[in-house]
Amino acid sequence: MKVGCIGLGDIAQKAYLPVLAVQPGVELHLQTRSPATLERVGHALHLPAARLHADLDALIAAGLDAAFVHAPTDVHPQIVTRLLQAGVPTYVDKPLAYELADAERLVTLAEERGVSLAVGFNRRHAPGYAQCADHPRELILMQKNRVGLPEEPRRMILDDFIHVVDTLRFLAPGRIDDVTVRARTEDGLLHHVVLQLAGDGFTALGVMNRLSGSAEEILEVSGQDTKRQVVNLAEVIDHKGQPTVRRRGDWVPVSRQRGIEQAALAFLDAVRAGRTLSARDALATHELCERVVRAVDERLA
Repeated sequence: MKVGCIGLGDIAQKAYLPVLAVQPGVELHLQTRSPATLERVGHALHLPAARLHADLDALIAAGLDAAFVHAPTDVHPQIVTRLLQAGVPTYVDKPLAYELADAERLVTLAEERGVSLAVGFNRRHAPGYAQCADHPRELILMQKNRVGLPEEPRRMILDDFIHVVDTLRFLAPGRIDDVTVRARTEDGLLHHVVLQLAGDGFTALGVMNRLSGSAEEILEVSGQDTKRQVVNLAEVIDHKGQPTVRRRGDWVPVSRQRGIEQAALAFLDAVRAGRTLSARDALATHELCERVVRAVDERLA
């Protein structure tokens, strides 16, 4: 099975390549525009020169069975379009694109071509978050905060807050009937944003503060007088009277803790089985992010 990895930045090197490089039956091919990076990463993985490609044309010509796209978001539409047109099942980092129209076009193209397209919402596969889907969820609260990092709204929401948006959608126990957005902006930069989703019997709150004094990610789901809390994807605390704490094992790799390994392997399993994956649900997350962007832009106007 020939698998291409396009873009060799931190996310590829730290999270995906350690998983892909050890999979039985996977012939890994790399592509990046930086010759020095291509040579260095290829050497570290002991890959022959024939599996190192300086351009996308050469990579596609190798006859890929699947591809992982970890290039910058700005070039996702161009790269993913080429792969789908070539009939290559494609897994791409979130967001699919910065502009909703580009994301819609890519999802439609994949469906028209009958080619798998998957977006890397790894938190759906993270063990602690997956366990929250089995817990009563009358109230859902997720915070993902940073230190000293106000940013232009669209990039902040699509690059980072999208994880919060998708996790709330994933855990919402019913149809979302109400969407409310609050935000604080200054000098064109987004300082914090709060998203509230509500439906029959549940409320979900997503918070991102880029001036919080702490880099943290905390998820809480509660209902029926019980609560489950996940701290930084590593520690699960169940509250029913006295808290019970479960911590990540010392030898559990970060890619597994964060759900990246599981997401990547689920994609490869689908390709092997000949199942076509749809990105239509991922597109719904992008559509909700667009509503958040527009609400913030109205505050800036």
